[in-house]
Amino acid sequence: MKRAVVYATLATITFIVFVLTISLQSIGEGEMAFGGKEDIAFANKTWQAMAGYDKWPMKSAVYPGESPHGKFLRLYYNIVNVDKKPYHVIIKDNFGGEDATLEKVSESPKKYLAAVTVMVQREAGYDPDNNDWFWVKYKADGTVDKNPMGMALAGRVGKGMDAGCVPCHSKAQDNDCFFTNDKKM
Repeated sequence: MKRAVVYATLATITFIVFVLTISLQSIGEGEMAFGGKEDIAFANKTWQAMAGYDKWPMKSAVYPGESPHGKFLRLYYNIVNVDKKPYHVIIKDNFGGEDATLEKVSESPKKYLAAVTVMVQREAGYDPDNNDWFWVKYKADGTVDKNPMGMALAGRVGKGMDAGCVPCHSKAQDNDCFFTNDKKM
């Protein structure tokens, strides 16, 4: 009985170390891939800079979405100033709900808003492998969301991993990280 407990404990510890190693994968010396204090601070300042984004003129109509973003989506584009620097920003409202339909979401978007996912093109050199994009997922109230392991979803989310913003969007055509450009209208 004691041997089974020891093996189970060792297996659990090994699993935790494995998950932490993957989750805390470094980009550079002492720098987390995503979810660090600097990422969260930049994400919070970005949310403030985006205030009133739902009134921006450059936005799409509500359209059908797909996983992981939501049943319905709406895109916005603008330039925002964070720390007195201008950044291109693409915002995706992610809508859901059991009774969500295209018509209902279009009429009452705030009622169906589940999350807000954002791409901010940072300064040159931030992440040259991925066109210097910073990724963040906010809850509907503007707080930075977290993954199941408790890591903030802000920064180079998923870089070097099999899942997340970076590995998914790196599959877009022409290495531009945008799937909307890939669709034929």
